[in-house]
Amino acid sequence: MRVVADTNVVVSGLLWHGPSRQLLNAARQGTVELFTSGALLAELEEVLQRDKFIKRLTAAQVQPRDLVNGYAALATVVQPAHIAPVVLCDPDDDEVIACALAAAAVSIVSGDRDLLALKRHQEIEIVRVAEFIARIRQD
Repeated sequence: MRVVADTNVVVSGLLWHGPSRQLLNAARQGTVELFTSGALLAELEEVLQRDKFIKRLTAAQVQPRDLVNGYAALATVVQPAHIAPVVLCDPDDDEVIACALAAAAVSIVSGDRDLLALKRHQEIEIVRVAEFIARIRQD
């Protein structure tokens, strides 16, 4: 199953246990195929460098770049599609949609309200990570 995880899900999966970590583990096990783009990896690195994550990263003795490189190795990096604006109030969300279109993803997994409000873009469903994990456990 081809999936794009929004940056908030990836950060949560890299730094904490829970449904987001389960998604990353499902990718490691080959249950899902994760896709990302250069823009999403750059956003991931920027987010991981924020002050609110320094304590967590220090405790884990890891640098943001190491986590980004590890995620880039886990996911397939694609060149995002060129799309017309979709999420007008947050153009960064369009990067997630563009990546999903380029990857021919089935799902976007996100915690972002603006993306979740769409519920679907073309044939791509947009769901919360807990909902997605529950679904793949049933399969």
